[in-house]
Amino acid sequence: MPSRHTDPDIMHSMRKTVSFAIKVKDKSTSARTGQIKTPHGIVRTPNFCAVGTQGSVKALDGQDLQNIGLDIVLANTYHLHIRPGEKVVQKLGGLAKMMNWNGPTMTDSGGFQVFSLGIALEQGVGKLLKEESTQRKPRLNKITQEGVYFQSHLDGAKLFLSPEKSIEIQEALGADLIIAFDDLESPKYSYKETLQSLELTEKWLVRSKNAQKRHDQLLYGVTHGGKYEDLRIKSAKFNDLHFDAIALGGAHLDKKNMYDVVRWTVENVADAKPKHMLGVGEIDDIFNIVELGIDTFDCVIPTRVARMGWFFVNPPEGNKKNRFRKDISKSLNSASKDPLDKKCTCMVCLSYTKGYIHHLFKARELLVYRLLTYHNLFFYKTLMEQIRESIEQRRFLKLKDKWLS
Repeated sequence: MPSRHTDPDIMHSMRKTVSFAIKVKDKSTSARTGQIKTPHGIVRTPNFCAVGTQGSVKALDGQDLQNIGLDIVLANTYHLHIRPGEKVVQKLGGLAKMMNWNGPTMTDSGGFQVFSLGIALEQGVGKLLKEESTQRKPRLNKITQEGVYFQSHLDGAKLFLSPEKSIEIQEALGADLIIAFDDLESPKYSYKETLQSLELTEKWLVRSKNAQKRHDQLLYGVTHGGKYEDLRIKSAKFNDLHFDAIALGGAHLDKKNMYDVVRWTVENVADAKPKHMLGVGEIDDIFNIVELGIDTFDCVIPTRVARMGWFFVNPPEGNKKNRFRKDISKSLNSASKDPLDKKCTCMVCLSYTKGYIHHLFKARELLVYRLLTYHNLFFYKTLMEQIRESIEQRRFLKLKDKWLS
């Protein structure tokens, strides 16, 4: 039976362009359902993009992704450029075919990696929001008007990434949705520094757009401006003027500021344009950004925590306090005959007990990473199905209250 991603009628109608259409709008909020049509299939929105950084969703293969029912996978431009190289990916048929995924894909610009190999190494990624001083490390990048000089995390080789190069790489990778090159501000930047970063981003965004040659990839502009309302509004209006799709990026201080940033942006961008939020995936955040009008988002949370032994559970066992997660390493799971989640219908919960998965994790058997990752992504996929259904049935806020109250 062919996947819905490869329906011949759908493929025939979308060979040259990517389009977005809103299906249903929630009357009480800015939440909506829709569809992004791509050459590799349809992304139902709102939706979660599973992260496959190096062309692989860790521990899973393309068939697993199809069986879970995911709509889209996001890969990393920087990492694929470093290894195996975009020309190799292109020779292997492009990102989707190389992965044996055969569904829609998205790539980022590489801007975050430039940040993480530069100022974030200098100050410490996990310490940027803390007031105490940190041990300084040599800054590895140099930002110029032309682009960024930095070093490979693999062998220290000197690299250069510009708007034109980022687009060239992403076009060779062949993703359906691509992102313009940007300068990621630090949350510690002053207003003046944030403005300077934003002005550089705006120049790079225009150059990214001008560099695009393919017409079967939807190019997202990226909004920045840190925590500052006027800069966020400025960035939103700039992107709305130049791009048909909007990605929300940049730094924020906390959850409240993050939601404010979403609101400031959405209110100043055309309603008809798809909006993607970069790097957001906590369950409470999902409900709140969807309520504010976000259509897609990506995050490593469900796959990363799986490798740490955490699995997601539905309410009431899962709740905002425990972040809807349980720890398989706990001794209480050692002889449990229960599935990971009694409400889950994924193949893991239908086939394996917590006792067995606990044993696998303690023994560091490789199978455990596949089982926990599969379950967590199925959990996210099912949650997004529930959210879309609730919007179309005019009960989104009721579903949100059920999960977060």
